[in-house]
Amino acid sequence: MRRGLLIGRFQPFHIGHLKAIEQAASENEEVIIGIGSAQYSYTINNPFTAGERIEMIRIGLRSAGHDLSAFIPVPIFDIGEHHLWMSRVIATVPRFEVLYTNNPFVKLLAEAAGVKVREPELVEREHLNATNIRALMISGGDWRRYVQPEVAAYLDSIGAEERLRTIVAQLNTSERQVRGGLAVG
Repeated sequence: MRRGLLIGRFQPFHIGHLKAIEQAASENEEVIIGIGSAQYSYTINNPFTAGERIEMIRIGLRSAGHDLSAFIPVPIFDIGEHHLWMSRVIATVPRFEVLYTNNPFVKLLAEAAGVKVREPELVEREHLNATNIRALMISGGDWRRYVQPEVAAYLDSIGAEERLRTIVAQLNTSERQVRGGLAVG
C-alpha cells in the first residue's frame, strides 16, 4: 500500500490545507496527516491544541466527502534538535513513501535523511495561509471564506476568535509591563 505523509500545523485548518491533502490522497492509497508542533497551544502562532486541529481536519475531510479511513492523523512534536527531528518523525508515524511539504526547512531535513519529498501545489497562497486567517479572526475580518463552513462552525464552538483576541491582549499587556520596567512572571 502506497502511503504519503503531509505535515502541517493547521492553525487553523483551511481550504488550502484541504487541497494539499486531496493532492496527496490522489497520489496515495492512504495519507498520514502529521500535526506539527503538536505540543504547542494557546499562543499567537499555535492557538489550537493538537486535538482541536485533528477535529478540524476530520470535520473538513468529512464535509468534503472523504472516507476518513484513508487518513491517519498523527501528532508530531518539535524536539529542539533539528538534526534528529526527521528520524523522530520516521519512528513516530506509520511507514510512508513520500513526504509532502512546502516548508523549505522541513524539505531540507527530510532530504538529508533520504526521504523523498514532493511539494503540493499551493492554492491562493496570498490568502490561504493560517497567519492571514488568524489575523482576520483577531480583527473581526472575513476569515470564514477561507475555511469550510463546517470548520468555521467548529471554530465558533470553541471560541476561536475570543481565544485569539485574549492571547493578543495578554501579549500586549506583557509588552507594556516589560516596557514599564515591571517583571513579567
